Amino acid sequence: MTQEAVVTKLLPEGMAEVAVRRTTACGGNCGSCESCVFENQMKTPAANPLNAKPGQKVLIESQSAKVFRAAVLVYILPLVFFLLGYAAAAAAGLGEAGCIIASFAGLLVGGTVLVLTQKFRNRSEDITFEIIEIL
Repeated sequence: MTQEAVVTKLLPEGMAEVAVRRTTACGGNCGSCESCVFENQMKTPAANPLNAKPGQKVLIESQSAKVFRAAVLVYILPLVFFLLGYAAAAAAGLGEAGCIIASFAGLLVGGTVLVLTQKFRNRSEDITFEIIEIL
């Protein structure tokens, strides 16, 4: 996965801080809806093998597999637990109210699994960025 960024400062050990423009679901035209509540830039460290200098526009790359794994963990895992809670309650013969309560209990379990996996995960699984081209 590649993105354009701007080098904001140099860091030790061949790293650089880069500012990446965060894309939005609405296409980034915040003037049309004015509902964005987040900053539109994110700063992150990136490996700097090309010795890019502050102010230069660069192309950064991250490993797509790690990005997709994080997306599945955050978006899909809680939904799966939500549906499993509902299905388990329905299979047990609970009424509609019991199924709804069980589905939200499943969602809570999915959220707990997500938090625990993030707390005890290996730091080598972090999403890392590397400057691959100076634009």
